[in-house]
Amino acid sequence: MRFLPVGTLMAVGMIFGLTYGLSAPLFTLELVARGYGAQFIAANAMMHAIGVLGIAPFLPRIAAHFGPRRPLALALAVITAVLLLLPLVPSIWFWFPLRLALGAATEILLILSESWLNQITDDRTRTRTMGLYSAMLSLGFALGPLILAVAGRQGFVPYVLSASLVLAALFLVCMPWMHAPKLERATHSGLWRYIMLAPIAIGITLLMAMLEAAGSSFLTLYALRNGWSEQAATLLLSVMLLGAITLQFPLGWLGDRMNRRHVMIGLGTASCLGALLWPWGITHQPWAYALLFVWDGLFAAMYTLAMSVVGSRFSGGNLVSIYAATSLAWGVGAFIGPEAAGTAIDLTPHGLPYFVSLACGLFTLLPFFLKKSA
Repeated sequence: MRFLPVGTLMAVGMIFGLTYGLSAPLFTLELVARGYGAQFIAANAMMHAIGVLGIAPFLPRIAAHFGPRRPLALALAVITAVLLLLPLVPSIWFWFPLRLALGAATEILLILSESWLNQITDDRTRTRTMGLYSAMLSLGFALGPLILAVAGRQGFVPYVLSASLVLAALFLVCMPWMHAPKLERATHSGLWRYIMLAPIAIGITLLMAMLEAAGSSFLTLYALRNGWSEQAATLLLSVMLLGAITLQFPLGWLGDRMNRRHVMIGLGTASCLGALLWPWGITHQPWAYALLFVWDGLFAAMYTLAMSVVGSRFSGGNLVSIYAATSLAWGVGAFIGPEAAGTAIDLTPHGLPYFVSLACGLFTLLPFFLKKSA
């Protein structure tokens, strides 16, 4: 029966991706249609990060006091309410606090579901299991833009569809098979200590958040500025995320059989160089779809590898504290990513891929020089 809680936690991971994948391009397209520029879009995207940073320091104590199940159920209920409120609020300014609430709720989903899953997974299959979890995250990210591409961003349809999926995940979390593992107290107090214990995991989370926030908010805009239609630009984001879904399991299998550090260095180098091909690909639509499909699959696998190493080294309260530290990194990355990408895309037409390449290259120095760190 272990597949039931595992499947439920993967469904929760998918909801995390769906919420972010739907809201980011939706806000961007709506704000562009209303005449707002890149800096205003970035300011709105930062509210998600503020929600993450606000909840992250309290997650270890919340998990220790209530267990992971009740906070997960509450977060799913909040996301449902926010999705249904978004098309009803009378002013665009209400989107700022609603996006802050989404940031806090989705971060609870990510941290508690991933740490719970890592605790009930054995080390022999850890990278493959976490690879499947990452694939579900990416499936959620892809579903958001796909819903917008099919249903459009006008009316209630995309919101009701997404809220229905969130409610289904809430139903699964409340099922009797969801017995949460008991969490012992963390060995260390303060999240800074855990940042020092797992710098590579923190680094990849920071990078992932920066580029997910930047890509979700500005990839569609990048394509639009290069002559793409709104539907094709939105679909490009979904196709890119499908690469992460498809390639996670085979790359996870590779990570279970090879030196994970070496694999990560190779993936980081490929991500850095691959981003430099985006300016060429964006002018050839079929090649752009193929290029970003492969690129995001390689990029997302770095997160899978890092989290599998963390899961094999830490457990219980220490594992939740590591994830809480990564959530701080996620919040910081999601905060600075849109601003940096918005500035880059205003400076040069291909500022987005140049920013992505630079960020991936700088991260790859971590596993290259920190040979014994998680």
